Amino acid sequence: MATPPTDLLFGDLRLDLANRVLLRDGEPVRVGRRALDVLCVLAAANGDIVTKDELMARVWPGVVVEENNLQVQISVLRKLLAHDQGGETCLATVPGRGYRLIAPGRSKGPGSKRNPEKQGLAVPELPSIVVLPFANLSGDPAQGYFADGMVEEITVALGRIPRLFVISSSSAFAYRARLINPTQIGAELGVRYVLKGSIRKNQTSIRIIAELSDAQSGAQIWADRFEGSLEDVFELQDRVAASVSARIAPRLRAAEADLVRRKPTANTTAYDLYLRALPPQRDNLVQNEESLRLLYQAIALDPSFSGAYGLAAYCYQVQTVFGWLLPSDPRMQEGLRLAQLAAEFGETDSEALWMAGRTIAVLGGDPEHGRTLVDRSLYLNPNSAQGWWASGMARAFMGNADTAIEHLNRGKRLNPLDPSGHAYWLGLTLAHLFSGDYVKSLDAVEHALSEWPNSPCLRHKAAICGLLGQYDVGHRCVEQLLTFYPGASIESARAQLGLQLRHAPQALDAYVDGLRRSGLRERS
Repeated sequence: MATPPTDLLFGDLRLDLANRVLLRDGEPVRVGRRALDVLCVLAAANGDIVTKDELMARVWPGVVVEENNLQVQISVLRKLLAHDQGGETCLATVPGRGYRLIAPGRSKGPGSKRNPEKQGLAVPELPSIVVLPFANLSGDPAQGYFADGMVEEITVALGRIPRLFVISSSSAFAYRARLINPTQIGAELGVRYVLKGSIRKNQTSIRIIAELSDAQSGAQIWADRFEGSLEDVFELQDRVAASVSARIAPRLRAAEADLVRRKPTANTTAYDLYLRALPPQRDNLVQNEESLRLLYQAIALDPSFSGAYGLAAYCYQVQTVFGWLLPSDPRMQEGLRLAQLAAEFGETDSEALWMAGRTIAVLGGDPEHGRTLVDRSLYLNPNSAQGWWASGMARAFMGNADTAIEHLNRGKRLNPLDPSGHAYWLGLTLAHLFSGDYVKSLDAVEHALSEWPNSPCLRHKAAICGLLGQYDVGHRCVEQLLTFYPGASIESARAQLGLQLRHAPQALDAYVDGLRRSGLRERS
């Protein structure tokens, strides 16, 4: 097989195969992670046929998936590539064998001239930074969670500083196993500065080494070492954040760095349990329950630990999304209790506030109160990608589609490589759906399903197809939904969405009518 080209051209689209990014006019194109994986595998084959089995093995390594998941990604790619080639696609099916890319256009490869300023996202006018994963030098791979937790906390601390643009740690973690220079990272994420480092932790002490680089020149502009006991961990985090802010922009006064100071708990064991509970698994009940077990232990050690209350409440919120927790379950009240305590103890804890707000909106059926808490969170940390997502979701259920979309897009910019990117598309799906724009809602839910197949989003697509009169597609969605969620019904859908849409009964009635037209049964 010939060596594959560095870049492939599809009309006005360019696939940068080396960096795994699809661009249009130098700007990244939103495409699901799985779809991009499929495209990269096909592109690397350099025109040769790639079998379905090989594609599924390479795109979903170690996971057993149905062939339908691959077909969804192929469909997404065909629509995208055909749009940019006058209606004709270069992604061909080879009957009985697999798929191949037919002679796509090629750039001149590694030697071709490029404008680095157009390789990624535009750099904001504000000072901007990403905190990359810190190396775990503790000698114990199991301590990786602690190093990741430090990165999360330093990112949040920087995010609370006014007039600083900070990329979410979720996107930063995408560079964990990639040896890329600061200049390329800065271009891909649209930031001016890159912070990286290492953490060494033992039974009694911790050492943080941090290095700040200019992403435009690649030059190191600062490096330092921070050492102390485990009890000093929060002070060390704040010292890193304050030192970084003092060097990247003179107008970020030292007084502003004081705003990052917060001590989530005086109990280091409780804090360690909290870090072990991150993140609450979205689609795994066993791991979700394990997170709750750890968080209840943390709360027992420190009954005023707002972050533990907020994360525990959010675990219950996740359970409602998958139908593991229904409105009739008494644990709904437990989730609300935890959210209220998170808001009470976390008046200055931005992370606890957005999680409490999201939980109160979902479990308590009060998106207005939830929005208020999320707004407070964003006041404290305007760089919280998850906060902007939670704000967009609350406003979607309130029928304020324009603001919902604006806030969802802002969260996306702060977290452009989010591994849970389907949450963004889910937000757009609901914003358009509850405002009555079913065509745009269908486009968004197809993107969501391309990244999150066999998920509860199938129910949303069934409702949208029913409302658009696409009954055959809607019926297939219902069949697939019942395969993975046998308890799905009109009754359960009304129960799950009824709380959040109690102030928008017309939107709920339309949603239920769409499901009924697509053939979803009344009761499980």
